[in-house]
Amino acid sequence: QVQLEESGGGLVQAGGSLSLSCTASGNIFKINNMAWYRQAPGAQRELVAEVFTSGGSTNYADSVKGRFTISRDNAMNTVYLQMNSLKPSDTAVYYCHYLDYTGDYWGQGTQVTVSS
Repeated sequence: QVQLEESGGGLVQAGGSLSLSCTASGNIFKINNMAWYRQAPGAQRELVAEVFTSGGSTNYADSVKGRFTISRDNAMNTVYLQMNSLKPSDTAVYYCHYLDYTGDYWGQGTQVTVSS
């Protein structure tokens, strides 16, 4: 069993920045992947960024590449998402995701709203 606690969502103006964090607790396996997804109303949930166990391998959606940075602290079981140059199209509920060989888990979601 894994629990994910997210924080950092909020309302910002276009061009601004936000930092999200997600901490995993429970039965954490040493080898795991963590990621951020987002979902806007009426849209499918999409992968924003993911990072693998070592922290050295990452993947970003084309729409956020160059603006967002994902990182992790394995000692703290925490994944971060630094979001810069935010656009109104980034408005969505952002979900933390954890995956290990036993299964996967989702955070409850945190709202990010970017105004024009």
